[in-house]
Amino acid sequence: MAKRDYYEILGVGRQASESDIKKAYRKLALKHHPDKNPDDASAEEKFKEAAEAYEVLQDDQKRAKYDRFGHEGLKGGPGGGGGFGGMDMDDIFSQFGDIFGGGFGGNSGGGGGGRRRRMKGSNLRIKVKMTLEEIALGVEKKVKVLKQVQAEGAEYSDCQTCQGTGQVRRVQNTILGQMQTASTCPQCQGSGQSVRKRPQGSDEWGMVRKEAVVTIQIPAGVEDGMQLNVRGEGNGAPMGGVAGDLLVVIEAIPHAFLQRNGKNIHYDLYIPFTDAALGASAEVPIIDGKAKIKIEAGTQSGRIVRLRGKGLPSVDSYGSGDMLININVWTPKKLTDEEKSLLEQLRDSSNFEPDSDHQEKGFFDKVRDMFT
Repeated sequence: MAKRDYYEILGVGRQASESDIKKAYRKLALKHHPDKNPDDASAEEKFKEAAEAYEVLQDDQKRAKYDRFGHEGLKGGPGGGGGFGGMDMDDIFSQFGDIFGGGFGGNSGGGGGGRRRRMKGSNLRIKVKMTLEEIALGVEKKVKVLKQVQAEGAEYSDCQTCQGTGQVRRVQNTILGQMQTASTCPQCQGSGQSVRKRPQGSDEWGMVRKEAVVTIQIPAGVEDGMQLNVRGEGNGAPMGGVAGDLLVVIEAIPHAFLQRNGKNIHYDLYIPFTDAALGASAEVPIIDGKAKIKIEAGTQSGRIVRLRGKGLPSVDSYGSGDMLININVWTPKKLTDEEKSLLEQLRDSSNFEPDSDHQEKGFFDKVRDMFT
């Protein structure tokens, strides 16, 4: 089933401001909130749908991709776009708890008004080096990361400060009467739980650092400095909280003789002036092997030969760039007496004047044989 348009879901126009988007999402989130619609699968689905739309449209980069390419533009990489298919209700509350405010009871997620808050682990950032060949094809990488995980044997119980509610309440006497305020419990940070049993070597929350192997799917066409988001592979959180993300920064390894410019690949080809004058064929390297190109007779230095579609794919759209071969005519620095004599015979020829359309082919053949 095709996804609905995110702007349509929130009921706003494409020129809507950030404030308009936030207001529209809050209205829908409160309307379809699971606490107001218990055991209503349809309301829960609409709640998740609104959260997905807001997650994309409130982010400037994701919104720009969506505006240009639609839902397809959000499939560029791990965590590259919206999508709550793998998230439960608590994940949504933990990310957007500040949107809802207070007013709901229960213990199903983060927010306010007596609701426990699931703790969230911090993000981790790593660099991954990639060759030009890997960038062209996309690659699966397995990386080792040192991250926080809940220690084996750690046990938790309700926080004694807030009695497991995640909040502390205070009653104050004012000239208008008694006023009750609620704030996040400073002892448990809103989780409603505290460590009952802390294994040796773990921190105050029963967490330890452990090495883990993470598999990363890197799409084709990524660029140097680009950041991919692998959701849930960062530091863990105690008491079954939400794990942070693994932020993967791409570091492109320079190629020995191919240069990248966006989706295009450039290569400098040097040819003797005899080949430039008479024409020839040459073999050039491309990303996935070699290609043979034809050098037309009378080729000038600076000419570019284009091999369409032999560049890099785009990570954000369809199609690939081109391979651009920059022709450079090479002039020899050392000449024998015979070579000098031949060139001196050509110096005064009208064929050697700029823009001449004539060639002394037989003479050039002789010169080329001497230089090859």
